[in-house]
Amino acid sequence: MSTPYDGELRAAGLDPDAVRAQIAEALAEDLPAGDVTSIATIAPDALGTGVFAAREAGVVAGLGVAALVFHEVMGDTVAVTDRVPDGTRVAPGDVVMRVSGPTRGLLTAERIALNYASHLSGVATATAHWVDALAGTRARVLDTRKTLPTFRALQKYAVRCGGGVNHRFSLSDRAMVKDNHVVAAGGVVPAYDAVRAAYPDLRVEVEVTDLDQLRDLLAAGCTEILLDNMDTATMAEAVRITEGRATLEASGGLTLERAREVAETGVDFISVGALTHSVKVFDLGLDLLPRHGARSAPVAPGTPGTEG
Repeated sequence: MSTPYDGELRAAGLDPDAVRAQIAEALAEDLPAGDVTSIATIAPDALGTGVFAAREAGVVAGLGVAALVFHEVMGDTVAVTDRVPDGTRVAPGDVVMRVSGPTRGLLTAERIALNYASHLSGVATATAHWVDALAGTRARVLDTRKTLPTFRALQKYAVRCGGGVNHRFSLSDRAMVKDNHVVAAGGVVPAYDAVRAAYPDLRVEVEVTDLDQLRDLLAAGCTEILLDNMDTATMAEAVRITEGRATLEASGGLTLERAREVAETGVDFISVGALTHSVKVFDLGLDLLPRHGARSAPVAPGTPGTEG
C-alpha cells in the first residue's frame, strides 16, 4: 500500500516498499502486545503534539523515515509539520519537525522514529565533518560497505545528506580487488586482467600497497586504484606517478585529524568506514507539549532524551 511519503523516498534514492518493510519489522519487535504504558495512562481519544528538536549542532537526515514511522502507526490521523529538509545544518534548540495526532500513537511511535532519525543524522553529521575538513581540495569523502546489515541504503542516503559520495552498494555493482584477491590471483595485474576478462563492462578498482604495484596497474590500463595504508609522502608520490591516468582513493586507518593532510596530496577520494560502522548518534529529542497547548520549556543542549 502506498503512502504520502513514497515519492519523497524514491527521490531520495530509497525503495519505499523496503523502507516500509523495515519499519514494520521494527514495530513488530517493539509492539508484540501493544504499548502497555500508553494504553494504561492515556485516554484513547486524547490528542497531542510532539516537537522534535536538535540538542546539538549537526546535519539532520532520516526525518522523512521518522515521519513515515508515525504514519505507519497512526495512518492519516497524524499530521507532520515544520519538517526541515534532510541535509539541513541545525543548531542546538532548532525545531526540526512537529507531529500531531492521537497521543497514544505519538508515544508508541516515538522511540522507533527517534532511532531512525538520530542514527541517520549521526551519519550525516559525521560525513559533514569530513566534507568541511576537505573543503578547498579536490578530494571527496566516500563511504564503504561497512554498514549495519539491512541499513545500507539508509546509511548511504545519510552520507549523501552530509555531502559525501557513495562507493559501491554491493559486491555485484563494481569489482573491488583487495589484498586477498591479489594473493589468490597471483598479483595485482593478473587479478585485474581476470576481472576485465570475466566482466568487460564492469568498473574495476584495485587495491595497492606500494608504488611498484601502482606502476604495474597503470601500465595495464587500470583507471581506478585504491592506495591502502600509505603514509602521506607515499600517497603524494603516487599522485605524481599517476599523472591523472587513474582516479586515486586513499583508504586505511584515516582519521579526521589527518583528513586535510591526506587531501592535499592530490588524491581524488578518501574512503572512511567510520562514517557508518562506528558513528555516534545525533542528539535529537521529542517533547510532548503540555495539554493546555503551551510550549514546553526550552531544552538545554546535551539534555538526555527519553531512553525508553
